[in-house]
Formats: sequence, C-alpha cells, structure tokens
Amino acid sequence: MIPFSPPRMDQRIVDEVVDTLYSGWITTGPKTKRFEKLLTAYGGQKATLCLNSATAGLELVLHWFGVGPGDEVIVPAYTYNATANVVVHCGATVVFVDSSEDFNISASAIEKAISPRTKVIIPVDIGGWPCDYDAINVLVTRSDIRSQFKPNSKEQEQLGRILILSDAAHSIGGNYKGKNVGSLTDITVYSFHAVKNLTTAEGGAICFNLSDPFDNQQLYQRLNTKSLHGQTKDALAKNQIGNWRYDIVEAGYKCNMTDIQASMGLVEIQRYEEDMLVRRKHILDRYRDALSKYSWAEIPLYETHDCHSSYHLFLLRIREATESRRDQIIQEIFRQEVAVNVHFVPLPMMTYYKSLGYRMEDYPVAYNNYSREITLPVYYDLTDDMVDEVVRAVVNAVNRE
Repeated sequence: MIPFSPPRMDQRIVDEVVDTLYSGWITTGPKTKRFEKLLTAYGGQKATLCLNSATAGLELVLHWFGVGPGDEVIVPAYTYNATANVVVHCGATVVFVDSSEDFNISASAIEKAISPRTKVIIPVDIGGWPCDYDAINVLVTRSDIRSQFKPNSKEQEQLGRILILSDAAHSIGGNYKGKNVGSLTDITVYSFHAVKNLTTAEGGAICFNLSDPFDNQQLYQRLNTKSLHGQTKDALAKNQIGNWRYDIVEAGYKCNMTDIQASMGLVEIQRYEEDMLVRRKHILDRYRDALSKYSWAEIPLYETHDCHSSYHLFLLRIREATESRRDQIIQEIFRQEVAVNVHFVPLPMMTYYKSLGYRMEDYPVAYNNYSREITLPVYYDLTDDMVDEVVRAVVNAVNRE
C-alpha cells in the first residue's frame, strides 16, 4: 500500500539524534535554544519558544492573555479539535464561524461573530494555505471593533483590542504578500508533529510578533517559565556552577521541548526551503497537472502571485459529490492499496461539540467543503511513480462510483 504520510527519516537525522544522546544533554538545552534561533530567523518573527506541541503553545498564550470564563474565542468550524479544545480548557466559550471557499476562516463571518466578550481570534491555515491576514488584522484595529473590546487583564489592556493567535500547524514555510508565516500577525503557533512538513516527532513553537508596548523577549522568558512549572530557571541555566537556586513564581505547566526533539528539527530547518518545500511543491504540481483534465476534480489553491502555501496537503474536492458518495470513493481508493484521508470533519459534527449545542447547519460552506474533500498523500519520499499510481486510483474510484 502507498501510505498516507510517513515522516522523513534519513541518516542525517539519525546522526544528529545520536549526537544528542551521547552529548549528556537530552532535555531542553543548547540544541533547543539553537533551533529556536533558526526558527526566528526563518519566519521573521521577533522571538520563538519551542514546546512539546502546538496545542500547548495555543493554550499557554490564551492563559497568558487572561482568557477565561465569560470570554469568547472565535475559531473556524473547519479545523482539528485542538484549536477549539484549548479554549474549552481555559473555561471560555468557543464561537465557531464558517469557512471561505479556500477552506480557511471567512473574514466576513468573523466580523459578524465579534461581540464585547470576544478576546481572541484563532485563524487556521488549512493545508498550509495562509489565511487572509490583511483582512483579519485590519478588522481588529477598526475603531468600531476596538470600541467593543472589554479588557479584563493587564495584557488585554496593553493590547487594547482582540488578539490574533494564528494556528499555523500546517503552514511553516508559507508566505503571504512577501512575509513568512510566523510574522503575519500578533502570535503564531507552529506544529512539528510526525505528519507535518517539518517534524520533531512531537513538538511545536510559539512565534512572538507583538508590537509596542510589548517586549517579545520578555514575553518569551515569561512563557518559558510558564512551560516549566513556573520555575525561574530551566535545567540548562541551573547546570551552571553555583547557579542552582531557583524560584517558583506561578503554578505553571510542563510542556518544554527536549534536545532529542530539537535535533530532528535542526536538520530539517536547515534544508527546509531548498529541499523539503521544493519536493512537496513538485508533488502538488504533478497532482494538479494530472487531475486538472477531469471536470469533476476541483484543484486546491496553493499558489498565487501574492501567496504560496507550505504545500502541506492536497485537498482535492469532487464536484457535486455528496458526503456518502465521497466516502464510497475513498473506500474504492483504499481497495486499490492507496491511503488517503479527510481534513477535517468539522467540529460541530463531533459528539462533544454537538452536545454543547453547535449545529453543522450553521456552517454551510464548511460542510460543503468537507463533504466533497479527499486528502491525497504528500510526503518527501513519495516518488513520481507513486504519485501517478495515486492519481490512477482516484480516477478509477471516481469513474467506478
């Protein structure tokens, strides 16, 4: 079977991990700090904090910003559950909004959903395609929107408006109007999970890009402390001679990245632009060229004059398909020993969120996108012959159904 998304593993990664294992330093240490600096230089943000997951990054930022009961956070209905779960963990209310035709959150739907209780908007770059950040950033700075904002923490008072917290779990390497993902809005969170373009097995990072009066380096230190049980010194700092004493300044969390994880990331980030993204774009181009000849194939947007994705997913839609027909097509593709997926089942369709009263009928564009979508394999070691085999399987399955 052609698998869906195995991670890229080669000798360079093995050697870097082994070097870490023998170095005597396997938890958060010099390699994690080096990885953070490379990520900052690559994305163009002002500071970067590595963690054990993107989910942890989103939640730490919400807690730092003072989000809690009585507050609302706007989230796309079309996303993975982590985006909404972190809001629930804070005791705030998830406000789902509908998608645009490009799968991403609709700026007009965001505007309609804003209330005096709105504290944060979490746009999600589905498949690696950046959201319309110009529209979203301008929206929250409009005088009529700012006048509604009711701060209830020092951080909220300092910002004086709704925070934009970008969920860029798919989109490191994406570019929007000349700027890299990581520097497009207030704060951005990456994911380095095993199926992502750039993996550390598990992992994530917070990209700080706040304007004055915020000190992004100071914010890095504050959330680094929060990620280490509220401890004022990490193990690397305490390891310095005579520097053992530390304090606990808050009841923090435990979500730091280890040097073992960072070892993988160090290899990947240094070859990401000239190697990984080039290969992934080639695969998407090959799918596009092969499938564009079929009237039933709706090709996803992944590159324009002003914008390009991270080429993370190929989100094929079958024109005029129903959800049940799409599912039958997927089963037929699997019978031909090709693994595909669906990104994503919208959250209002999930049992937990349905139980809270959300209805899928309120998000018709999201449902329409989901009901016709099939995600094709995209990964570094997928050969051209394998891509051609995937295309044959999809075409056969559609024609058979």
